[in-house]
Amino acid sequence: MAKKVIVIDDSLTVRQQVGMALRQAGFEVLEASDGDEGVALIGRTVDVAMVICDVNMPRMGGLELLEHIKKDGKNPNLPVLMLTTEGQPQLIERAKKSGAKGWVVKPFKPELLVAAVKKLAS
Repeated sequence: MAKKVIVIDDSLTVRQQVGMALRQAGFEVLEASDGDEGVALIGRTVDVAMVICDVNMPRMGGLELLEHIKKDGKNPNLPVLMLTTEGQPQLIERAKKSGAKGWVVKPFKPELLVAAVKKLAS
């Protein structure tokens, strides 16, 4: 059975690009357009292998989503990879402290993203 990866990004284009790369690599991909949708999707999905999340989104951003997952305690070992245009050291540090397992800056190379997902979703 394919491992499930949830992609959370307010950009439909980014979700499509990430989804295509991961599906071609054999993953099942579920999508949400912001952190609120992402939290709900994580909560109702069984066997999520990992989450790929943008930082800047409406309603709930990626850093808030990370903090919610950490505080919630239901998925303490769920790997989250941040995929964003941001590269500020203080944001990266905040994400790490909140449990992010990696940080990829857009635009991304699909083969590098797939390699990171294979490593983290194992």
